[in-house]
Parts: sequence; structure tokens; C-alpha cells
Amino acid sequence: MAADKKSKPSGFPGSGLAKGLAVTLRTMTKRSVTAQYPDVQPDLAPRTRGVIGLFEENCTVCMLCARECPDWCIYIDSHKETVPPAAPGGRERSRNVLDRFAIDFSLCMYCGICIEVCPFDALFWSPEFEYAETDIRELTHERDKLREWMWTVPEPPALDPAAEEPKEIAAARKTADKLAAQQAAADAENSGEDA
Repeated sequence: MAADKKSKPSGFPGSGLAKGLAVTLRTMTKRSVTAQYPDVQPDLAPRTRGVIGLFEENCTVCMLCARECPDWCIYIDSHKETVPPAAPGGRERSRNVLDRFAIDFSLCMYCGICIEVCPFDALFWSPEFEYAETDIRELTHERDKLREWMWTVPEPPALDPAAEEPKEIAAARKTADKLAAQQAAADAENSGEDA
């Protein structure tokens, strides 16, 4: 019974060719939609993954991005500096200073893991996509180039107006209101003493 179904031809001979020619004729009569790319820039989606921008001031050289990268395409070099005490009698502290931050875009697979794991918001997606090079060795971009792309990073989307206020902002506002009330009380007390 199964052999009968397989050997049964579907339609007349050459029906597949006729269907293909019909599709070709329908397509030939339609106007083509061609993107005139170099002259007209494409409309990109708001969350386009183009290239990674570095906000160097936020980078603490924690190396999380380089450790979590599945392609090992992030190169970071740093050194430690001793910072003098902030107050007299305090102790010296050491901090990491970024020497080199580079991403090899010939290896990068644009997964975004480095951006997600960065605890200090030092890495961002930029919609820039025009960074092709004629030599693959020039696709390793150093921190100066990554810093330039930070200016092309779009603003984050606005928060939902009906959403609940984040706890951190509420706590900061409460503390600011408390400090303002203390300052106002101190100012009123000082102005009463002057009179």
C-alpha cells in the first residue's frame, strides 16, 4: 500500500517546471525593491547590534567581559597604582588602571555576553556597522576607536510611566529629602542666631 503512494506521480509531467515559470513571470512584472545603500542609509531597528562601544570612565578592569567571552576576542591590560589616603591618617589604596582594551571584531560573534556581564555599564551596543577593513588584522579595535563609538550609542528607551518607581531611586529621594530638611533646619537655626 505504501509503495503505491510513493510511485503515484503528482500532476502531469512538467508541472513543476510550469509552476516555476509562473513564479518567474509574476516576479518579473513586479517593481523591484532595491536599497540604494551607499547613497541612502538603511533604517535600522532600535536595538541593532552593530559594534561595541566602551565608556572607559566606568571600566574598573574587573576582567569579567574578557573571562565570559566565548570567543576570547577581548584583550585587556592594566597596572596597579597606589592612591594616597583621602583623609589624614587614612591608609593608601591601590586601584587598577586600564592600559589596553581591545576587541577583535574578526573573532567576535556579537553575542552580547560582555555587555550583559559588565557590572559597571562600561560596554554598550552601538548601531554602527560600517567598519569593514581590507586587512583582517585591522579589525582589532583599540580603546580609542571603541570610545569614539560611544557617541553613537542611542539613548535607552523611556521607562513605562505606569511602572513602579525603582527601590534605589525611592531610597535616594528619601535620603535627599532628609538631607534637605536637615539643611533647612540648620539654616533656620543659623539665621535665628544672627538676629
